[in-house]
Amino acid sequence: MRGLYLALGLVFAGLGIAGAFLPVLPTTPFLIVAAACFTRSSERLERWLLEHPRFGPTLSEWRERGAIPLKAKLLALAGTISGFLAIWLVADASPAILAYTALLIAAGLAYVFSRPS
Repeated sequence: MRGLYLALGLVFAGLGIAGAFLPVLPTTPFLIVAAACFTRSSERLERWLLEHPRFGPTLSEWRERGAIPLKAKLLALAGTISGFLAIWLVADASPAILAYTALLIAAGLAYVFSRPS
């Protein structure tokens, strides 16, 4: 199992790092999962992530308090609204699909904004 967690941690860390450069790919959720995988597989890689100057403080805040920074909350809001508008304006989605999508977005945003900053 340790090898599986290590492989998953590396995949999620790679996705998280790519997300730092690609606006459509989230960074922090992937790095949270990577850190959890490294906890079970590699103390060295876990420490590297938690001590990283850019990613470490956010990951530590999440671990200690379940906190999401206000900037990340606002980016999540902007991204989900942009995505919903794209579906609404570009895709020829039915009202049921639009309603279901809006419900999922609202649930996700409710969780994000319920976390401490």
